[in-house]
Amino acid sequence: MYKAKVYITLRKSILDPKGKATLHALHSLGYNSIQEARIGKYIELNVEAANEDEANQLVKEASEKLLANMVMEDFTFELEKI
Repeated sequence: MYKAKVYITLRKSILDPKGKATLHALHSLGYNSIQEARIGKYIELNVEAANEDEANQLVKEASEKLLANMVMEDFTFELEKI
């Protein structure tokens, strides 16, 4: 069994209105040294797989087909054996 931690972020070329609003709020609170904020998604998956290669393939396919919008988002993930 593996735990996958999937991080999904908007591509740099995509405008991020939530990130802009967050940055504005941070500046309003006096955190002016923060220069950029981008909002993404974090998803944990427990994956039943025979080995790490199989788990990697399953998480990659699930991310490409469902979890991330491949037109607008990028993803990375980490696996750990549990």
